[in-house]
Amino acid sequence: MGIRTGREMQIEDLRGHSAETILTLRSILAGGGKITPDLKRPGFYEVEGDSLIYWIHVVPSSGRVLLLATWPTSAGQAGAADANDTASAETCYR
Repeated sequence: MGIRTGREMQIEDLRGHSAETILTLRSILAGGGKITPDLKRPGFYEVEGDSLIYWIHVVPSSGRVLLLATWPTSAGQAGAADANDTASAETCYR
């Protein structure tokens, strides 16, 4: 399911995420990635990427996308844990 805004997609980042995060979100939204509506909050969605889940709000009057938060997917958490374990092991052996 893609989000259609009727014009060029405007993504407003409310939390200072990286440019890469915004570009990835834009790509997912345009490409029809996994988008789950929040059943308790109309216009709010969870968008699943490879390593992050994005929580967004689509402003009904303008179609503007507000990026509210991100958090790692379960696969992203496993990868981060592996990276942290490797970093810790490297630190111990120096």
